[in-house]
Amino acid sequence: MAIIEQTGIEDKWSIPAIFEKGGYQGYKIFLDRYTVKASREDIAVGDLVIVITKRDEKFPHKELGWVKEIGNGRATIDLWHGGEHEESLDVVSKPKEIYPEHVTLRAADALASCEVPAQKGFIRRNFQEVLLDKFVPGGRILAGAGVDELQSINCFVIPSPPDSRMEIIQSVGIMAETHSRGGGVGVNLSSMRPRFSKVYGVHGSSSGAVSWGELYSVETGLIEQGGSRRGATMLMIWDWHPDVFEFIDAKRKAGKYENVNMSVCISDDFMAAVKADADWDLIFPDTTYVAYEEEWEGDIFSWKENGYPVIVHKTVKAREIWTRLIESAWASAEPGLHFLERSNKMSNTHYFQNLVSTNPCGEQPLPAYGSCCLGAINMSKFVKEDGATDYENLAETIYWSVRMLDNVIDTNEYHMAEIEATHKYDRRIGLSSMGLGEYLIRKGLRYGSPECIDHLNELYEFFASTAYISSSRLAQEKGSFPGFDRDEFCNSGFMQTMPREVVEYIYNNGMRNACVLTQAPTGTTGTMVGTSTGIEPYYSWETMRTSRLGDHIEKVQVLEDLGLDINDLPDYCVTAQDLTPEEHLSVQAVLQRWNDSSISKTTNVPSTFTVEDTDKLYMLAYDMGCKGITMYRDGSRSEQVLNAIERCTDCDEVLIKIDGCVSCPNGCISKCML
Repeated sequence: MAIIEQTGIEDKWSIPAIFEKGGYQGYKIFLDRYTVKASREDIAVGDLVIVITKRDEKFPHKELGWVKEIGNGRATIDLWHGGEHEESLDVVSKPKEIYPEHVTLRAADALASCEVPAQKGFIRRNFQEVLLDKFVPGGRILAGAGVDELQSINCFVIPSPPDSRMEIIQSVGIMAETHSRGGGVGVNLSSMRPRFSKVYGVHGSSSGAVSWGELYSVETGLIEQGGSRRGATMLMIWDWHPDVFEFIDAKRKAGKYENVNMSVCISDDFMAAVKADADWDLIFPDTTYVAYEEEWEGDIFSWKENGYPVIVHKTVKAREIWTRLIESAWASAEPGLHFLERSNKMSNTHYFQNLVSTNPCGEQPLPAYGSCCLGAINMSKFVKEDGATDYENLAETIYWSVRMLDNVIDTNEYHMAEIEATHKYDRRIGLSSMGLGEYLIRKGLRYGSPECIDHLNELYEFFASTAYISSSRLAQEKGSFPGFDRDEFCNSGFMQTMPREVVEYIYNNGMRNACVLTQAPTGTTGTMVGTSTGIEPYYSWETMRTSRLGDHIEKVQVLEDLGLDINDLPDYCVTAQDLTPEEHLSVQAVLQRWNDSSISKTTNVPSTFTVEDTDKLYMLAYDMGCKGITMYRDGSRSEQVLNAIERCTDCDEVLIKIDGCVSCPNGCISKCML
């Protein structure tokens, strides 16, 4: 890893080699999101700092620079890219860690602290060797490991809110505490009685689950996580809940639910009813039943299994719900859907946990008080010069990554005893991959092609098998997770899909972690190290990204690395816009086969994609065995995080796009697409 050097205050620092592909933006992400910050009183002339240059509520711009002057609580900053900016010291932050080595050593040291003394040094060195270069832990690990009062867990699910006003408010408080410590939160609203239900204690009626859900959206928008990002929330509701129509339509009302993601939980019976064009009952427990207050937690399946009564509020055609969901997803990309019954049936924890919701990005179904620590292996690092996959190096990296994530569970600063108890009982981790799009280009494989799918099936079988064997090796050394039952575990839906030799190894040797694999989006960390994010193809060869760090242009470095001409690319070089929806989905499906949790993956479709096309796509996702699906139709939202850049063919300037019209700032081109 290259060391940054500074020769004088006017000189620019060189970007560390590890962020070379991510460039200035990658380095800015690293300093802003993941380094320890000094107090305001410690900021001095000459310091490298991060300063807000545009105070936009949703997308403030931040830049790097050096403090030139300080006075009267304000600072004058020499910006990295030139010019000066004066701001209050309240919006200036000074990274105490400016070298990648500072962060990796801190994280490696903290995560090795729970190892036996004789092994600590050896393990710490191996942790540091893979950190950032081959394995990029979740942001909370990078930011929180070894830092007092900060936790290192990415994803949480809180219990479904008890059906009472005070306890709903209390659950919002739990979410706020979790958000303030950097965690994303999921909550299932299905436990709350539907709109117009009688509330006998006050002789009134309920405003419904969706109305109460707005509280969670408001709270999410209020919490700042370390001053660098907002909290993240997933709200969910089951397909049987009487408020499901209102939930589906919620975000189409201006100013509502702006700060949360929303997804509908889908059952197998519902999908069968959709396919058969059958009736579907919208139901809720009889709230007057004696067991309601003590036993109702939002799980209609166990409620009915116990023989407890339900009330049918309305009977509709299942396809009516399905069509409303499809139309909303087509119009605004939300709500998403998650086949949560399938997740429960396939879960390794089926015998002792009920998965109630997912994290904000949808890749991690979790039980009440469940949590997961995430990290991604950079697959682009494992292609040899001759195009072969470096399986030996990959296996070694997987082992150390699994060990590192497992150690997060023991070294983390938990903010709730219930979360700590749940996490130490299942010891759930989420190892994933990033850089798959770049990996496939380096392999010369077209994303989603039959050859690609065959290779990915082989690659991720190796990935999953190695990760599971690694966890089992840890079990031999440190013990299995407390909830481990070899017969129940090895007969889970997921384990029945694994190679028999892996199942037998675990049966004989135990398992350290109940779940091991999760495919996260890695949008920020992937951008930081300059590779394709998650398992996505590149969105475009040149992209404008809008984030809380400002607007910036991203270029795909791998094309230059391989000496490829952007104007004459081979057929295996494709972007998200070049692929059919089926090609997107085929990659997700083959990776879901080898993933014990779920996957965050966006199926990008053109603006011309129809509602009927969306219907077929969502049904295909179910039939292919996916656990969830998110589709984004280009232009369906007024604001997009990613926008493909087009340049003028005459002068190479970036074209300006406003309300369907495209023009060159130099006047070469002007045309409207309306």
